[in-house]
Amino acid sequence: MDKTEDKDFANDGHSRKDEIYSKAVRAGKRTYFFDVKITSNDDHYLTITESRRSIGSNGAPVYEKHKIFLYKEDFEKFITGLTDAISFIDTEVEDLGVENPDQGAI
Repeated sequence: MDKTEDKDFANDGHSRKDEIYSKAVRAGKRTYFFDVKITSNDDHYLTITESRRSIGSNGAPVYEKHKIFLYKEDFEKFITGLTDAISFIDTEVEDLGVENPDQGAI
């Protein structure tokens, strides 16, 4: 049996047994998955997956996925960058008079 068909393996080839926490956040046509995993060396890391549903040329649903691997040593810097970017949007973009910034740019 191929690993991608095995119920113990996710589509990224990693064993689901190494996944110790998972949270899905649905937002319109997108779903964000936050998965905490553990390596064989007992190091924790986070995968953030954006899955976006669209309709393929044959009319069947197609899911486009983008994944980020975030390692424990980078958590603080990542959170700082994310917080700064969100703060900028909350304050500066509104100050510039932009009502609906293009959400597709990211």
